[in-house]
Amino acid sequence: MKCSDIISVARPKTLAASSSPVILASALAYYDKVFNLIPALLCLGVALFAQIASNYANDYFDFKNGMDGDGRLGPERIVASGKTEAKPVLIGALIFLTLSCLCGLGLLFYAPWWIIPIGVVIALCVFGYSAGPFPLSHHALGDIAVLLFYGLVPVCFTYFVMTGHFSTDSLWYAIGIGLLSVNILIVNNYRDVVQDRATGKSTTIVLFGRKAGLAVYLLNVAAAAAIAIFVNYIPLKTWMIVVLLIEMIITWFELKKNDGPALNTVLGHTSRNVLLYAVLCSIALIMYA
Repeated sequence: MKCSDIISVARPKTLAASSSPVILASALAYYDKVFNLIPALLCLGVALFAQIASNYANDYFDFKNGMDGDGRLGPERIVASGKTEAKPVLIGALIFLTLSCLCGLGLLFYAPWWIIPIGVVIALCVFGYSAGPFPLSHHALGDIAVLLFYGLVPVCFTYFVMTGHFSTDSLWYAIGIGLLSVNILIVNNYRDVVQDRATGKSTTIVLFGRKAGLAVYLLNVAAAAAIAIFVNYIPLKTWMIVVLLIEMIITWFELKKNDGPALNTVLGHTSRNVLLYAVLCSIALIMYA
């Protein structure tokens, strides 16, 4: 594969979903005066490499399962478009999954052995999201998977490996950022609803319709903003989140207004909002630590 193809399959615009939970959990640990740089970096490696592996696997298996047809509205998939053979993409998925696992093994210096099963589950879900006998993304379970693996697991366990315990605050922040990450999936499924129906892919948008998707997107925004404001109440954080809330509502109107390939811009804005949420909360937590 060309260097440009390697970067394209990694889908760098979506990587905010995996880096943001680790950033926020690390800031919370700093706020609680228990921050540790090395495990934080290892957690970031686990999250980023696992998502890149998942993106590679998604490109490969959606092509193999016939989910990426000629009428695709989303960003170009390099296997389906014929730019590269399928095998190098599968190998790439395995390489990045291995890198994620190696970072996870490094965490054993900071956490108990029983985090190994968590790592195994993450590794299985990297491929189970779009492959296997029961791919999660094809059976309306993608939203739950995103909430778990881009919210609850990375925030709570990043905090845990630095402190040796879980906290209620980390759980709340995990829910908040997980809900915003679910919105990235909602935009994807909102855009692709017609094609998903045609290929037999069952998503929450296919099952409940676009209006339901719009409502859930907005509810997720409201819930995440409320969590950020009321958990570790800090005036500066409140004002920053209010400004971000306005931006997230503007993005919701973009989702409601646009259709087709124009929704790829909305996808980028939604991903950006996840990162801004983590960064703004982190700035406030660090400043008031």
